[in-house]
This record gives sequence, C-alpha cells and structure tokens, in this order.
Amino acid sequence: MAYVDGFVVPVPKKNVPAYLRMARKAGKVWREHGALNYVESVADDAPMGKLTSFPRSVKLKPSETVVFSFITYKSRKDRDRVNAKVMKDPRIASMMNPKAMPFDGKRMIYGGFKAKVEM
Repeated sequence: MAYVDGFVVPVPKKNVPAYLRMARKAGKVWREHGALNYVESVADDAPMGKLTSFPRSVKLKPSETVVFSFITYKSRKDRDRVNAKVMKDPRIASMMNPKAMPFDGKRMIYGGFKAKVEM
C-alpha cells in the first residue's frame, strides 16, 4: 500500500499564482526523486464549519484561501528516501526562505499517512 504526505496550507488569495508556480517547481523535484504523485488543490467548496473545517484548521483569514496538497509514495521507507534527496536538492533549498514564501508556513498542517484502502 502507498504512503501519503498530506498538507493543509493558508495562502493569501493574491499569492495563489506565486504559490502554484512554486508548487510546479517543487512537484517536478519530488517526482524526479521518486514520488509517485504530487497534487496541489485550491479550495473551491470548503465552508467554514461550526466546530471544525479546513478553514478553521489553519485559522483562515478573509483574504486567504485553503490549499490541500498531497504527495504519494510507494511506502514510508520510500517517502523517507525521497524526502532526504529532495531536502538536499538545491532547487528546493532556493525556495525555503520563510520571508519569501507565498504562504504562512507557521499555520501549515501536515502529516504522513499509511494508505489502507486504495481503488
């Protein structure tokens, strides 16, 4: 079964084009190093919930939108191998300046998940 890294990120609406340019570059790097799939999705139907929701999870501001992303790997071991290579790649290092990022990384939610049902 596959292994998935998932992310929920608040992105200022005005920064969505810059975020997607960065994501396209990052996705190429992840795929070159062995990720099976790299997906970035901008909220289209993610309402504010009363108790929980994607917007609440990242303390979304009115000027922001939610981006849901995931990267798929063969296994957790493969994820660890791929990510080690990605983090050493100079193309990724050039994107890691927190002041130049088009989103607030402090409010990003992420985690690794073992796939249990895959169809």
